[in-house]
Amino acid sequence: MPTGSTGQIAGIIIASLLVIGFGVAMSVYFGRRAKSSEDWLSAGESLPLVVVVITQFATATGGGVLIAHVGIGYRSGWSVFIYEGCVLVGFLVLMLIAKWLREQRFTTVPDIVTRLFGEHKLVTAIAALAALVVPFGWLATQFVAFAQLFGQLTGLPATVLIAVIMVASLLFVLPGGLTSVAWTDFVFGVFMIAMSLGVATYAVSLAGGWGHITATVPQRLWGWEGLTAVGWDQIWLWVAAILPGTLTNQLYYQRVFATKKVSDARRGLGLSGLTMLIGGVYAGCIGLAVHSMNPGLANEEDAAGWLLTRLPSWLLVVFGAFLVSTIVSTTGAALQSVVANLTRDVYQNIAGRAQDERQAVRLSRAITVAVSMLAAVLAILFPKALTWLVATYAYSAAALAAPIFLGYLLHRRRRLTPAAAITGMLAGLTGCAVAQVLDTTVPYAVYGIAASAVVLLAVAFATPGGRTENVYGEMVRKA
Repeated sequence: MPTGSTGQIAGIIIASLLVIGFGVAMSVYFGRRAKSSEDWLSAGESLPLVVVVITQFATATGGGVLIAHVGIGYRSGWSVFIYEGCVLVGFLVLMLIAKWLREQRFTTVPDIVTRLFGEHKLVTAIAALAALVVPFGWLATQFVAFAQLFGQLTGLPATVLIAVIMVASLLFVLPGGLTSVAWTDFVFGVFMIAMSLGVATYAVSLAGGWGHITATVPQRLWGWEGLTAVGWDQIWLWVAAILPGTLTNQLYYQRVFATKKVSDARRGLGLSGLTMLIGGVYAGCIGLAVHSMNPGLANEEDAAGWLLTRLPSWLLVVFGAFLVSTIVSTTGAALQSVVANLTRDVYQNIAGRAQDERQAVRLSRAITVAVSMLAAVLAILFPKALTWLVATYAYSAAALAAPIFLGYLLHRRRRLTPAAAITGMLAGLTGCAVAQVLDTTVPYAVYGIAASAVVLLAVAFATPGGRTENVYGEMVRKA
């Protein structure tokens, strides 16, 4: 059943269509800057620092923050900042290699692995698969999140809503790929930051003010101890799951690849990490406010939906626009990232198909339509089964973390070969699968990353010779 009245539902639909229309207009406008396949895949290394920072925030803030993170705030108070802090730490670690990433002019994560270990189709294939499953999972689950949220607000069927968000995502990506996605995400990101802080402030006021919240909610949630209220077991699970996922998420790397200045790569990641804390403010304040007003919710993830029933009509309409901008920002970024892998890594590098610029852009657009339709079909047919996609984080990190970071540390000291990358990635996937089957207490991603690191190091140190000549030949010649 819909949450609002007929007038509210009409207002939400109109506001949502206006947001989508405005986003499409921006996408078309900024998409005119995309003149080549490089512009389509990596924004032509043209993004200013402020755009990189805000678009990272918009990309990372999706249905998870709107639903699950508010639930964390409801049940465990300020522990939500530990979750956001894990993303921040991941960004800080990425800062260590950010300048090198930008200088190498990469387009996708498999580009990094092949640059470090040498050209090999199997290396590219495994790395491409590991890199694309996460954004594809994001895409499908964001379609589901949109259908669930707006199904509650409007009463429209899930199939209709998924079709709407699929078309909106296509219209955001097709004009200019990453160029149009990044600039529209920037504008939406500014709106999202303002709305996050505004809705959080309103929720606190609705609950009777901060003084009333502290009087009705246990201090273990809103005091300093609230940072660890979720329990240390859960905190270590977050650290083990979120950090590796952040460190290998191609969506974050692509913004680094696209910075206008090399010097902006590192600063962009640091500032982007700090903006993630805004999500903690939003989720924590709303969660605690709802806990004060209704402490008896059986499912903490119902907190955000319960708040919707208490919003005045005008704010409910604006909040609906906020939901649209938040989810579309994530779906557009995820869709473009998957297409970049399929176009650059699978079609061009693995299949060896060379094309001129116009053909490459046309191919990218055709793949964009196909990928979005596949994600929409999965979201319609298996809306509850899509939770298995969470496992893509673990397997992606297990395959990519060691090759990227150990490869970076070793590339000037050891001869890195495709065999080291292949065995390391396969060991990571195998270790992850075995640990998952055994249902280990420690997250199975940890076992996968450890197995990948051990095997990669063993092969690298067993390989005679110095630096990889075929990858760093130019560097050696200059020396």
